[in-house]
Amino acid sequence: MPRALMFDLDDTLYPERRYLLSGFVAVSAHVEARFGVARGDGFRTLVRVARQGGRGHAFQALCETFDLDPEIVPELVDVMRAHRPRLRLPDDCRRMLEQVRRQWRLAILTNGLPRVQARKIAALGLDVFVDRVIFACEYGDGRGKPDPAAFRAALMALDVPAERAVFAGNDPWCDVAGARRAGLWTVRIRRGVFARADMTEASEADLVVSTLSEIPDAAEALVEYAAQYVH
Repeated sequence: MPRALMFDLDDTLYPERRYLLSGFVAVSAHVEARFGVARGDGFRTLVRVARQGGRGHAFQALCETFDLDPEIVPELVDVMRAHRPRLRLPDDCRRMLEQVRRQWRLAILTNGLPRVQARKIAALGLDVFVDRVIFACEYGDGRGKPDPAAFRAALMALDVPAERAVFAGNDPWCDVAGARRAGLWTVRIRRGVFARADMTEASEADLVVSTLSEIPDAAEALVEYAAQYVH
């Protein structure tokens, strides 16, 4: 019988901070062209605020620092979302995907605006490794993961039953809890902002790993366990 291995995108298959930095470069260039703020100064401000935990307010901080009208923040958000990201697929991710695609049906199931996520996937070259890319917000309540409808749509797209499917992601709530509600096996990779998050019983995965290279063996173990003990 076929089996499926599904992945979250951001902070699972690549570090999302790389996208953030790419977007900051684009926004800084835009602010220089439109408002005369040196792009280096703008970029350093955005990075500083993000590193201090203010990622969600970085554009507001940029406006405050350089006395720009805060009404331009939506314009800067649009620049960020529309830019063509400069990303490179990490070597460990490439090796892992090359290993598993010979034995599994593969999908990426990602939250976020489809047009933004599609640009990331294209920049990383991930489409050549997976069978399907699924944008979670297009299913169920429209908010994406953890809505089980998104995971069920991925199962249907790959034509694999839930008991033979594994979802790997870094977010204990959107990725793990959502996949479990849809009946999938789960692997959590300790990465990104959730690396040290406290788990509840509902949000902890069946297996937890620290590196992408551990995912193939973890997924194999879960599906083998299901074949032997779950009926």
